[in-house]
Amino acid sequence: IPGYGDSPSAEMVVTVQGRVAFLDHVLQELGMQRPVLVSPSMSGRFALPFLLAHGDRLSGFVPIAPVGTKDYTAEQYRRLQTPTLILYGDRDTGLAPQALQNLKHLPEHHVVVLPGAGHACYLDKPEDFHRALLGFLRQLK
Repeated sequence: IPGYGDSPSAEMVVTVQGRVAFLDHVLQELGMQRPVLVSPSMSGRFALPFLLAHGDRLSGFVPIAPVGTKDYTAEQYRRLQTPTLILYGDRDTGLAPQALQNLKHLPEHHVVVLPGAGHACYLDKPEDFHRALLGFLRQLK
């Protein structure tokens, strides 16, 4: 993600609209039509505004304790019909509960908590993570 980790920052992603445009560009360049957007942690700054702007272009959404959930209202979340798998580790006592508090307003959501996993639950419990993710993908239309 531009501006995170060791990647250089990019002027384009300074604004919410720029982050939506960036993610839209990436998906177009990859030729993705109706992808499932998996969004761990800091990627929430990109995925959440994209979801709110273009949720109808996604087959599904998988937030994993993303940042930025409190930037949107319960009503904004309630308008979305994108099937969502909210995934997090039960040892993530900081960001995960806050994200769940906001994301639970998504009407088409299911929650999976991975026991013994922290914030990066996909690294702590990869088999459980993949089982939950594949189960969600199988039930999508």
